[in-house]
Amino acid sequence: MLFCRCFKKLLFEMHKWVNNRSIWDVMKDIFSGSWFFVAKIFFLLGVPLFAIRYVVKGYGRRGSGEEKSSNESSSDPHLTENEDTASEDIGDTVISVKEESPREKTEDYICECDSTWDSDTEDTENSPDLLQEESTVSAQRSTQKGQSARMRFKQVSGRTQSFKFQRFQTAARDLQNYRHDYPIKPLRRGNFQDHDDEHPNLDFYLGKRPSSPDNVYINDFHTLWRGKYEDLEDVHSYIQWLFPLQEPGVNREAPTLTKVEIEEFRRNDMAKKHLLESYKLMLDFYGIELCDETTGAVKRSCNWLDRFTNLNRNTHNNLRITRILKCLGTLGFAHYQAPLVHFFLEETLVNGELPRVKDSVLNYFLFTVLDKKQRRNLLKFAYLNFDKRDEFVWCPMKIQMKWAK
Repeated sequence: MLFCRCFKKLLFEMHKWVNNRSIWDVMKDIFSGSWFFVAKIFFLLGVPLFAIRYVVKGYGRRGSGEEKSSNESSSDPHLTENEDTASEDIGDTVISVKEESPREKTEDYICECDSTWDSDTEDTENSPDLLQEESTVSAQRSTQKGQSARMRFKQVSGRTQSFKFQRFQTAARDLQNYRHDYPIKPLRRGNFQDHDDEHPNLDFYLGKRPSSPDNVYINDFHTLWRGKYEDLEDVHSYIQWLFPLQEPGVNREAPTLTKVEIEEFRRNDMAKKHLLESYKLMLDFYGIELCDETTGAVKRSCNWLDRFTNLNRNTHNNLRITRILKCLGTLGFAHYQAPLVHFFLEETLVNGELPRVKDSVLNYFLFTVLDKKQRRNLLKFAYLNFDKRDEFVWCPMKIQMKWAK
């Protein structure tokens, strides 16, 4: 502030000094080498230019690390616009890594927002008792670490993992909240249901009401929209109706699920049958085919190459797949989660397909799986097939060391 006031005063004095002289006098002062005139010119032009140069270089250095990391990995739409979730900030923690070999890091990649490795027991998280127990212990404990600033992981060695680990932390908070049945209520945006006696999502799946604002009934989605890939790609208001959650999406006219509605949906065979058809509809859109309705096994469809190209080009579909996986776990198809995630892991890490989906698979898809044992197995598969294992940040280092033996 002091510099600004001095600078304004200098400009005012300079203005008066110029106005009191003719152009000829000013030119004479310039060529006469007046020290007073030179000093004023320096302060008028030199100081601001040096200040601008310093600020620009400072921002350049600050952003170079993130820009480099973002260029190395594919763009992840979860970072910029999340049409299905509202992520929160993470604790203001700084972790240092000593400058040794790439594998000798003091940071153990322990994500306090993820309960995958909380215990050595391989129980599942989709039982009501476990959800209640862990939601009060692990999920709430992780939120107490701070909600005001994003977590920063500082690595002194040359190959920093700050950007990858930060993205994992952001995703882990959202998915931990989902897996523990939302002990932290999502931000109240969109059409939240406040009355348990209303069941708009169940009514939609029973054919009693259309979606909004598209005004399409569930049977019409399954018959008229199947194979209409342009409509499925360009319309963004149907996915919240086909795969409802307890958290809102971009369609403010799509209501969220309530606890009572979830229980009634799980008990209704017709609603679950229609949800399975919606799942097949979207699998076909992504070039995937459901092989076994009992196990949820999937494989490439006959038109997979064309659909993979579209999926890799339009990364907002990563958000849709995350929503689909969450919905499967919520409405009684949790056993379908792991097969679909394994399919994407194999396509991205083994077959080298879908490079712009890879980050979302590791940060989001994998951690939607409710079954802890399956989630651990998927992480092991991901680690063993990851091309640069020293850059794997999605599980603690001590676990990686066991797998590497």
